[in-house]
Parts: sequence; structure tokens; C-alpha cells
Amino acid sequence: MDDLLREYLPILILLGITIALGLVLILAAVVLAVRNPDPEKVSAYECGFNAFDDARMKFDIRFYLVSILFIIFDLEVAFLFPWATAFAEISMTAFWSMMVFLAVLTVGFAYEWKKGALEWE
Repeated sequence: MDDLLREYLPILILLGITIALGLVLILAAVVLAVRNPDPEKVSAYECGFNAFDDARMKFDIRFYLVSILFIIFDLEVAFLFPWATAFAEISMTAFWSMMVFLAVLTVGFAYEWKKGALEWE
């Protein structure tokens, strides 16, 4: 049991140092922070322009379209990382299934490009 605790001792030391450093930095920010806000600093902002209407006003659909497209392509690219790290050990079935996946991704990207979803006017 003593050997097991010695193996975990560096982890516990690192955890203790991390917690102590975090607390020191938080307390330093509370003590040393300048509390001198001006109206510009505390004003509300949204998308880089001042709020000028009700929060339930109509919003341009292009913001949603671009964000959804980003999420879709970002998540699909995230599937490539585990595949690439295990590339040396994968079978031909796994290789060709990823090629089909990339083909579908490319067709989807070309379709969005052709429809003008990536254009911002």
C-alpha cells in the first residue's frame, strides 16, 4: 500500500500546487483589480453593434446559416483526427469508409458553395 501511495505522490503534489496557484491568482485579481468602470466598459454589446430594438426582433438568417455550416464542417473534420492517428493500423474497409465520408463531405461543401451559402453580401 505504501508503494501505491508513493506513485500517486507526484500527482497529489501537482494538484496541491495547481490549487494553491489558482487561489493565489484569484485572490490577487480581487485585491489588485482596478474598480473604475466607465459607461462604455459596462455597456451591453451584441455582435459588435449597439442594441437598438427589442431582443425578439427578426435576426438575419445568414448568421445562423454560417454558424451551422461551421459546426457541421468542424465536427466532420474532427472525425479525421482519430482516423489519422490510427492510419497505420486501419484496415482497407476503414480506409474506404473514410474516403466515402470525405466524398460526402466534399459534395456537401460543393453544394453549399454552389448555392451561395458561403457568400456574405
